[in-house]
This record gives sequence, C-alpha cells and structure tokens, in this order.
Amino acid sequence: MKQRSRIVALLLAAAAAACARVPEQETELFTMTENTETATFGAGCYWCVEAVLEQLDGIVDVTSGFMGGEVENPSYEAVCTGTTGHAEVVQVTFDPSTIAYDDLLSWFWRLHDPTTLNRQGGDVGTQYRSAIFYHSEEQRAAAEASKKAAQTDFADPIVTEITAAGPYYEAKADHQDYYRRNKSQGYCRMVIAPKLDKLGLEQ
Repeated sequence: MKQRSRIVALLLAAAAAACARVPEQETELFTMTENTETATFGAGCYWCVEAVLEQLDGIVDVTSGFMGGEVENPSYEAVCTGTTGHAEVVQVTFDPSTIAYDDLLSWFWRLHDPTTLNRQGGDVGTQYRSAIFYHSEEQRAAAEASKKAAQTDFADPIVTEITAAGPYYEAKADHQDYYRRNKSQGYCRMVIAPKLDKLGLEQ
C-alpha cells in the first residue's frame, strides 16, 4: 500500500512539474513574435515579388494579398478589374535582427521598375502600381529617404506611392507560394524565372 502511495505521489509531482513549464514555453513563443516586424510592398504581380522576398535571410513569412482599396474583402477577380482601388501586395514578416527594413527597401527598388505608372511589364492597371505601405512613422521616414536615394539609379522619376498601411486582405490559398508550386506554368517561366536569374536568386 505504501509503495502504491509513493508511485501516485511521484506521478502527481511529475504532472505538476510539466504544467509549471507550460507558461515558460508560451512566454518564449510570445517573445519570438514580438521580435518580428511587418512590411507591405506593391511592385506589380504579387507572385513575382513573393518569389524574390521569400528567399532572403531573415524573412519569416511572405503572403500575397491586397491593400489600398475601398472595397472590403475583395476577390482577385474584382481587383483585376481595377475598380476596387486595391494594389496587389505582399505582406512580409521579418526578423529585423537579421534583415533590416532598409535592406528590404533596397530589394524593393531592385525587383521592379518603380518609374512606370500602374504598370510592370505586360501587367497593366492600378492594381500593379508601385507602392510602399508603412506600418510606423519610422518605416515612413525610411521609405521616403530610400526613395530619394534610389532616384539616382533611375533616369525617369520614381512614381512609387508611400502610404499608411490599411486593411490587408490575404489572397486565396492557390495564390500563395505560386511560383514554387507552379514553376512550369507559362507566366512563371517567362516572367518570374528570368527575374530571379537577373537578381542572382534560386529559380
């Protein structure tokens, strides 16, 4: 009987110790979330932008979606009409201790032509406009300074809009990780793969 009581006591102690460790794990996960920041960019077709940025060290997540319009929860088809006011964007979660916001801005200027109004190559419409949606005053100031510095690399004026971030609507699942899942698709082969090659990234 005493032996059984000792076993029960040991089991209860072990269970209590396990429960006591749970808050530590939750705190650690919360801290990791606190150490990330968000950036939002419009630079033409979001499939192209996603394929570039998701390869960079320090990027935690990249999702494709829409921002900057007047209609709630727009569909991809509605945005493509150009009537909702939204831009195709990527929402980037990044670790600033590994990649700084200024570094993301440098990639932003490199991965598209910010001098063509409402157009990137064959993709034409306001949904393909060049845009930086800032999430803080620090991001706004950095974007403005980066835009001014980047102008020296372009003969034509940069037309990128710099606007406070608004509601973000994530695109449907079949638009996420599009290039990685559809490398043989025509647009991926003709547009995205050459862009990645030009930037020295994995195709």
